[in-house]
Amino acid sequence: MAKYNKLIFVCTGNTCRSPMAEAIFKNLDQESDIKVSSRGIVVLFGEPINPKAEIVLKKHDLELVNHISKRLKDTDIDENTLVLTMTEAHKRKILQGYPHAKDVYTIKEYAGEDGDVIDPYGGSLVEYEDCYFELARLVKKTVYKLNEENEKESL
Repeated sequence: MAKYNKLIFVCTGNTCRSPMAEAIFKNLDQESDIKVSSRGIVVLFGEPINPKAEIVLKKHDLELVNHISKRLKDTDIDENTLVLTMTEAHKRKILQGYPHAKDVYTIKEYAGEDGDVIDPYGGSLVEYEDCYFELARLVKKTVYKLNEENEKESL
């Protein structure tokens, strides 16, 4: 049985980084049955994906159909949920606000790296593109790690 059945990417507003990570993950060839989604820490009302993030995703033949931003809720997380945040601050906020959340990491931490994924919000299209490439690399590492963990679990 797989270690995780849900993966939630989390950023601030759920309009840029976490939806891009979700779209990248859903596109990659991966063997798991993990249900992947994205959420935000500060979502006052539902918004579509940021237009620049959408442009960058389309440039790479990816899309999130009908994406509307959603705030992370207590009911989103259970014992088999992996939560990957874009920053250390997001991680701390989740660990403080959701004490039952056990597997919460920054995406870089989970991929064996340090630091945060820089927020492109308000930046140029080039900054969104840079963010996309960083996320693509990190999500690919995430998929490999999840597949390795699932193989170990099935032994």
